[in-house]
Formats: sequence, C-alpha cells, structure tokens
Amino acid sequence: MQAVNSQELCRIVGSKSKVAAVEISHISTDSRHIDAGGLFVAVRGEKYDGHAYVADALDKGAALAVVDHLLPDVPSERQLMVEDTIEAYGQIGAYNRSRFKGTVIGLTGSAGKTTTKEEIKFVLSQFGKVYATGGNFNNQIGVPATLCQMDMSADFAVIEMGMSAKGEIEKLVSWVRPDVAVVTNVYPMHIEFFDNFEGIAEAKAEIFRSLKKGGVALINEDTNFAELLEKRALENGATVKKFGRKHHPAVELHLQDEGEHNFYNAWCALSVVEILGLDVHKAAAGLAEFGALPGRGAKHRLRLPDGGSYTLIDDSYSGQPEAMLLAIDALDKMSATGRKVAVLGKMAELGATSEARHKEIGQAVAASSVDVVVGVCPEMKLMLAQLPKTKKQFYFENKDGLDEFLINNLLQNNDIVLIKGARYSSKLYQVTESLIEKGK
Repeated sequence: MQAVNSQELCRIVGSKSKVAAVEISHISTDSRHIDAGGLFVAVRGEKYDGHAYVADALDKGAALAVVDHLLPDVPSERQLMVEDTIEAYGQIGAYNRSRFKGTVIGLTGSAGKTTTKEEIKFVLSQFGKVYATGGNFNNQIGVPATLCQMDMSADFAVIEMGMSAKGEIEKLVSWVRPDVAVVTNVYPMHIEFFDNFEGIAEAKAEIFRSLKKGGVALINEDTNFAELLEKRALENGATVKKFGRKHHPAVELHLQDEGEHNFYNAWCALSVVEILGLDVHKAAAGLAEFGALPGRGAKHRLRLPDGGSYTLIDDSYSGQPEAMLLAIDALDKMSATGRKVAVLGKMAELGATSEARHKEIGQAVAASSVDVVVGVCPEMKLMLAQLPKTKKQFYFENKDGLDEFLINNLLQNNDIVLIKGARYSSKLYQVTESLIEKGK
C-alpha cells in the first residue's frame, strides 16, 4: 500500500488513540508476514484471535497494531484501538482504493466468480496493466487485503466479492467502490442462510449500492432474478448493460472448452471490454489462449500405472448444485473414445434442500452419457440411488484410498474422469492432487 502516517491512519479508522508518529508502508493480519514499518491488524476468526500475536508482530518490527482493546503487555503508543478491527481493515483498504487512478471492476455471483475474474483480467491485460484479486480472497478479510495491496500503477483492477449472508456484499462494495459492477449469475447457493431463493438475489444486488457515480451494472440477462437485479441497479443510479444469449458482443469466439458456462464467462469478460470502449475483436481473439484454472475445470492427460493414459477434469474446487449440474452437462457433451467417469463428492450448505438437491444430481447423471459413477460421502448415497443398473457405480465413505482405487482398479485407457465435490467437506481436491502427481 502507499505509505500513510499514523495520524492519518487514526483519522481513517476514526480512532482517538495517541499513537507513536510513524510511517506505515504495508499491512498484514498474519504476524508471520510482517516487517519493519508494517501495520498488524488483530482480527478475530472462528479458531483464532489475532490479539494473541500482537506482541510477536511488534517484536518483528511492526510499527503499530490495530486492536479492539488495549493489551497490558504492549506499549500503548503502539496500539491503535478501534471498535471493530475488520471494519478498520476495510476502511484502510477503502482509503487505499480511493487513491487508485485506474478503473475498478467489482464482481460477484453464485458460481464461476474466480474463473470469470481471471478471464476479465486476461482480456484486459491486452490493453494495459491489470491488478486483480488473488485466488479467492473475496471475503471480509480478503477484500481489504486486496485493496491494501493494490498496484497503483495498474490501469485496471478486478475485485472479486463473495458472500454467504445478507449484508456482506453491501459491506465489501462500500470499500471497493467499483466503476463497473458485475453479477455473473444467481443460484441457490448458501441457501441455508436465507429465508428463500430471492433473498440470495437481493444479497447479490447489494453490489450496486456503492457504485461510483456514473457507474455501470453488468448483469447476466439469463440468470435467475435478472429483472430484480436490473431493478436494484437502476434504483442505485447505474447504467445497466446485459450479457447472455441475446445480448453479447458480436464477435467470433474460439474457446478451449466450449461448455455453455464458458461462453457466459467469455460474454461477460468481453462485455466489460466493450463497456470500457476497448477493442472487443482483439479481446475475443485472445480468449482462444485462455484455459481453465486448477480446480475449476482444468484438464490433465495422465499416465496409468500399467500403460495407457486418461484425461482428468479437475473441477474439485466447488461442489455447489448448479456448478455440479454444469460440470455433468459438460462431461455428457464431450466426445470420448473411452468411458466417462464421474467422481462426485457431497454438496454443502444446502440446509433443508440437501436431500432434494443430491437426488437432483443423481437424476442428471442418470439422464447423461456418463458410464461410471463414484459417490463420496454419505450424502451421495441419495445420488447413487437415482442411477439405473446400467451405470456402474461405487461408493466411498470419504476420500481415503480413492486415488489408489481409481488408478489401480477403475480407470482404463482413454477414460475421461470428472472429479467434483464441496472442497472442504469432501476434500476431493486432495484426490486430484494425488492423481496428478502420480500420473505425470
């Protein structure tokens, strides 16, 4: 971040603390990654409290620490006290963002946010320097970190925002203040935290509340609640642009993976280019070089122990229902000389809809050209129960031993295997990592 003195920092976060006169050159919530002149923010998580590491951060050279109460074993002049340290972190990020001279694109959606963010970054890089959210740093801690680390020399910044509850996007976007606000899609993800599906759409629409004056709202016209999104965007003074089957830049597109969801990602990215008045034909030509991301559909050609090879589709990052359905549809439409194998893990955060959604996945697989199905975790018994006897099926209680079973017992030459499931609940990403390592 650009250097800021401690007095200005107190003003930014609204603190009356009498702190030492110092210059702050960088900021971190991790005491292991702090250097001289740094600001340590003590945030509270579910499993840790950053206040326990304040003394350690200061010993490592941090100039100040942002705390929500004074610690007795730390000099008071090195503690900047606030009511809420995460809010203060966001305010500092917002201040840093306010000094950015480039164009900021804010992005949210239920599925495919990170891939779309990377695709927007990819196309804009043809026209200037681009700074973007790293990985999936899209929450109340990741967004402030992203804003504080902004490359001030960039021409564009692409900031991803995620949410699992009402009000979260509203808070994040108040810090981001985008010039262009994008909603990629609305699906019933994190539904257990909402009263109904429409509540999720309203939560996504919060991204329009802090658009900069004269800002543009870019909406997927084919998604659920598209009309509601447009209404909320107009209520917040945005100029509305749409992308989808009817409205998208008229260009020739050649994508590495031509699944329908990949076209939506491309249409979204190209619409951003068009909104910014840049050359969409140049951007479209460049998209032929854009490939799927690790864990989000990346393909790997891997060797089998006894000879031959197979194709692994690593889609193990997310296991939400709509993303699962899209992945199954893409596998169904692929041409193959071998079998199509789907390894599917449980889906999380579905609340009362969990049973119905797992059955729905099974029905989709049953209607597809998938030959072999492996269900992982107890919830997937419901999925497997929907399959006809003509489809070979296997069940694993968890991911343990699954990699060895696949490469030593199940997979054959020229098979295509899709691996998909909730990242932290099914942990199938560990299976893909093992397969990739063993099959190089």
